[in-house]
Parts: sequence; structure tokens; C-alpha cells
Amino acid sequence: MPFAMSPSVVVIEKDYTDIVPAVSASVGATAGVFRWGPVLDPVLVDSESSLISRFGLPNDSNFQYFYTAANFLAYTDSLYVTRVATTGQRNAISMPSGPLALANLVGGTGWTTPPTSVTLASAQDIGTTPATLSVTTKKAVNTVTVGTAGAGYGVAPLITFSGGVGETTAATAYATINGLGAVTAITVTNRGVYTTAPTGVVITAVAGTGVPTTAAVASVTGTDIIATVTITNPVGTAYFNPPTVNINGGSGTGASITLSVTPNNTLTINNVTDYEAQYDEGAASVGTWAAKYPGSLGNSIKVSMADAASYANWDYKDEFDSAPGTSTYATNHNSPNCLDELHIIVLDKEGLWTGVKNGIMEKFAFVSKAEDAKKSDGTVNYYRTVINNNSKYIWWMDHPRQITAASTVAWGTNTLDITVSNYLFKSLDITDATEFLTYGADDFTASDANIIAGFDLYNDAEEYDISLIPVGPSPVAVALHVIQNIAEVRKDCVAFVSPLDVTGGGPIIGNTSENFDKIVHYRGDTVAGGLNISSSYGVMDTGYKYQYDRYNDKYRWVPLNGDVAGLCARADWTNDPWWSPGGYNRGQIKGVVKLAVNPRKAYRDLLYKNGINPVVTFPGQGTVLFGDKTLLAKPSAFDRINVRRLFIVLEKAIATAAKYQLFEFNDDFTRRKFVSMVEPFLRDVQGRRGLTDFLVKCDTQNNTPEIIDRNEFVADIYLKPARSISFIYLNFIATRTGIDFEEIGA
Repeated sequence: MPFAMSPSVVVIEKDYTDIVPAVSASVGATAGVFRWGPVLDPVLVDSESSLISRFGLPNDSNFQYFYTAANFLAYTDSLYVTRVATTGQRNAISMPSGPLALANLVGGTGWTTPPTSVTLASAQDIGTTPATLSVTTKKAVNTVTVGTAGAGYGVAPLITFSGGVGETTAATAYATINGLGAVTAITVTNRGVYTTAPTGVVITAVAGTGVPTTAAVASVTGTDIIATVTITNPVGTAYFNPPTVNINGGSGTGASITLSVTPNNTLTINNVTDYEAQYDEGAASVGTWAAKYPGSLGNSIKVSMADAASYANWDYKDEFDSAPGTSTYATNHNSPNCLDELHIIVLDKEGLWTGVKNGIMEKFAFVSKAEDAKKSDGTVNYYRTVINNNSKYIWWMDHPRQITAASTVAWGTNTLDITVSNYLFKSLDITDATEFLTYGADDFTASDANIIAGFDLYNDAEEYDISLIPVGPSPVAVALHVIQNIAEVRKDCVAFVSPLDVTGGGPIIGNTSENFDKIVHYRGDTVAGGLNISSSYGVMDTGYKYQYDRYNDKYRWVPLNGDVAGLCARADWTNDPWWSPGGYNRGQIKGVVKLAVNPRKAYRDLLYKNGINPVVTFPGQGTVLFGDKTLLAKPSAFDRINVRRLFIVLEKAIATAAKYQLFEFNDDFTRRKFVSMVEPFLRDVQGRRGLTDFLVKCDTQNNTPEIIDRNEFVADIYLKPARSISFIYLNFIATRTGIDFEEIGA
């Protein structure tokens, strides 16, 4: 204790109540393809309904991932779900109706690096200033330059395009002008001499899957430069091979090139999950939104808004208590009559979320057009910030630009910047109060690398406390990566996989010897092309179950690993993590119509000796996990699921408690304190049938002077794990009536 410098009473409190804490053993984690939700951002869900709310319903392309998660949640209530990136993810957007003047994009899933500042001059705005557009995307060459300085131009345009749905992996850049198709390149050069100067060139690039199969090329020659280039890309699916357009100018009068895009200069934003965008519009528009997340579900989003001027004729005014007006904040900050308030409503136009067409998904009442606006509690009330921070469905990207009268101010102006109190924020035209989001897409095509990237997020053991990883559809590359690079590296979780046909890639269906050989082939201990690993951190079942998909009214083949991992989680709740999840008492699989393979005794023997846990339907007794082995090949206590999970729990709990010994003295007091903390915990586990015996050794024998001098601390913990019964032998012995049982050694 500190020395007292004068008479005093010193109260000192010391805490010797250290215990080994309980740790999580039932939290799962999975990754896959889903219709909605954040991309590469794990979300904790606790039920099938919350899974649907965050990630959408299953469809014909992603049902295996959905039901892996849903089946796990049928046994427990805690699962991290990660939506992976796919090749065709696009955010739905609302299209601006005026010519685009300025756009700034930051972030996004589809960019390898965020794009630079983007400036696209409209036909009205080019004048004598070079028009520029530069966007960086993740595929192909980043830019293609349109126009070069030369004798023919007074001011040469500098326009670089890249990106869009028509992207290819070829080493060529491409441009998205409008719609889903894309002109690959526009080249404007000064060469040749026009015999007749064209007044304009109109190039129509018709969108459509796979057309044209080769790049189309258009060339024009003459004496004067081209005055107008009009490019039209009707809405449609993407080009496999977008066309190339070359326009060759001559030594003309020096006027600038004018690019006129039909309809107008439309910005298509693809592959983004989070961004800021600002641009000025030269015609009336309600502004621009983008769906919060990529996917075709975003096409069902409908957004409508009203201010004081438009509220009376607004279709949705009955959904709000009263008309918007001037906020208290604006009244108190120099703008008592500015009419800054808005009502905004988000609707489900197709009923894909709510089940009702035009069902209400979100409402934002009395938000403000003023950038500095706050509520009475001090929180921000600026409409754009409120929506971007709180909406589950949309990003708000830009303000309307509709009224230019001297008595109005632009949306997004601070109230303190309004110097005359009777200035009003620009009014919203009721005809432009509602817009629809379009162009959202997802091809649901995820490579093994995409899936692996989703699982890799769980490598951070400090951020994600997980114990069970149902892999879902389990291609060999994905299964190997999750077992070896996540479970074995973390050493506090187990991965669960279901075999696929290594050759064909689909479920293995049918009780034939060839199919059981395919299951063993996937395991691959003796055959090339399979897992070929020995690990106690992996668990394999026999494949797939047939279950009813109530959301689509059909039956599906779904991998069993979500159920097997779920059985482990349920055993944690009903018993403890060190109890086997298999057998009639704890191994009943839910929701089974039939099994892809239902192995008989001879095949169960074949599978089990290869570390594959049979799932078997017994007539009148249900479908049961009939094994509890890990993928550890060598004979060991750790070749059983319950032993591996026992050690995970003990190691995790004791390590958590042990970190509080850091920076203490390595002396007899600290060592005895550690032992007195760990032994009661292990006695409790022993009393709950997890251990048959244990010993904790932490003294001068294993903490030698050399250990102490290296600032180390050593504790040896010896454990005898309880073993589950896998084989039962019942010996029935008949004896003569008069024999004494002791005579025959009974």
C-alpha cells in the first residue's frame, strides 16, 4: 500500500473474485448469395423472419444459401450472415430528367478503387470549355479518350468513359451513355477531309443480350468537324460485345464538339452500396435516389415526397398527421416563413417486401430542406442525412432544382445563410413528387472466390465471436478454405460441409454404390480431387435433403450442413457443447421429405471409417444424424465432435480469464490465484459430464527462473474428456438352470 504522509484512514479494496467466464458456443456464421442486404458486411440474425427482412426471400438461384441459414436458425437463434458480391449486382436508381452537369462518386462494391471526381458537361453547358468525364471501374481498361487536340478544333473535347452493365473482361475500355447497353468506345480524331460536311451523326446502339456478337464500327469523313453526336441506348439487357464507334473529323472551323445523349445526359450508377453523389439538373426533377443495396428487389422501390406547396394534392397526405410547414429550428434561426419541411414515403410498388402492392415500407415526417436543421433533441433533421442514415431501402443523392425566382433559396442551404426572413425554399411540383427506381439487377452468379471472400470476413476472431460455420453449398475449394484458413486459424470454431459431385458439381442423389463412391471421392483421403485433409475443425455429412420451399411452393434439394451445425447449437442449449449432436436423443433432423442418399448399414460402415457422418432416415423414427466424427484422419480423442467442441469451450473460456494475468508478477501468489480460478470451472464441467478427470499445474516446476526471466507464464492443464458411445455390444449368454453365475465369471 502507499505510505501515508500524515495521520489518515485509507480504505483499499482488493478483488479476489476472479472467475472463468462463460463463452459463446452456439453462434453460427455463413456466407452466400442473397437477393437484398449489405454486401460483404456480416449481419447477426436471430430467426428466419429476420433473415428474410434483411436478405430477402429465396429464389431459384439462391435457395441453397437461404435454406442453409434458415435451417440452422430452426435449431437456435444466433447466426451471422454475409451476402457476397456477384458479377451482376447493380443498384436500382431513379433517373434524372435533366442534363447532367456534375457528379461525384465515392466508394462502392464494384470499384477496385473509388472513382475520381466526375464531370460531364451537358449539351447546353459545353460552350468553349472541354467536356470531361472520368470514372474508374474494376473491369477492363479504366479509360478511353474521346477527342484529341488538333487543327480541326477550337477547343478539343476531352471525354473519358468507362463502366456500365456492358462491361467485358477484354482489354478494352467502354462507355455507358444510357441504358443497360453500352457503346464500347467513341473516338474523335482530326484526319481526312470531308467532301460534304455532316450536320450531325446519329448512332443508335440497341441493347440486347449478346448483340452484336462483334464490335460494330461507324466512320464518317469530310471537310468540317461534326457538330452533333447523338447516342441512344434503349433500355435492355447488357451487350456481350458492345459496339465500337469511330467518328473521324477534318480540318474544320474550330467549333467545339457537342455530345447530345438521348434521353438527355443520364448518369447510370452501378456496383455501389455506399456513396455520395451531387449534381445539378437543368430541368425539373424531384432529385435522384439509389437503392440502399444492389439487386433486382430495388426495382420495386417507389419514393414520393411533398412539401407545403404540394401537400394538398399529394396522393399520400392521409398517411401523415398534418401538412409540412416551417420547422421550429428554421423559425428560431432567421427563417420564420421558409417552409422548409418535407414528408417522404417509401413504398413497395410490386409488393415484394410487404406482400401488398404499394405497401408502405418507411415514412419520414417533418424533415427539413435546410442543411443545418436539427430537432429539439439536437439530432440532425436535414432530410438527406435523415434518409441516408436511417432508411433501410434508399440513398438520397440530390436536390430538385425547379424554381429560380428571386424569392426562393436552394434546398440544402443553411438557415443562417438566408438573410431575408420571407425567402422560401424552392417548392416541389406535385407532378414530380413521385419516382420509381429501376435498373437494379443481380445475376446471382458467385464464383468460389466470391464465396471465399464472404467467409474471410470471419477471420477476425475479436470482432466475430462464432463457433459453428455451416458452409452451405460446399465446392471443394470453398470447403477447404473455410476449414483450413478460417476454422483452423481461429481454433475456436468448426466448419460443416456437405459433399457435392466433384465431377458434375451438383448434389449426389440416389442410393447406388457409385454415389457412395462419389461421397468418398469428395472426402478424398485416397482419391485425387477431394478435400484430402485431416482436421478436427471440419465435419462432413452425407449430402442433401429434400425440403419444401413454402415461399415458392416447390421442393428443393438443400445441403444438410446447416442442420448438422444447428444440432450442435441445440445441444449447447439442451445439454452442453461437449455432448454429441448425433443419435436419436439429440440428432433429429427437421424438415426432411426425403434424403438424397439414405445409406444402409454396409455403406454407413464405409462412410464412417472415412470420417463421414451418415444422416439416415429410419422408418417410424425420423431422420437422424448417425455419427459424430470430425475430419481428423488419425485415431484420436479429437476425431469426435464433442471432444473438439469441449476443448474449444475450455480453451476459449480459460484464455479469456487468463488475459487478466497479463502484467502481473509471476510469483507464487499469482500462480495460486490462477489455479484457484481455473479448478472450480473445471470441476463444474466435470460435474456436467464433460470431463472424467483433470489436473491444473502452475508452479515453480513449469515456471522456472528462465521462464520468469523471459516474462512468460506457464500453466499446464491436463484433461480427460468424456467419450460418447458409438458402439454398443449386448452379450446374451444362456446357462443351465442350476449353474452359479460366478462360476462362469459373471
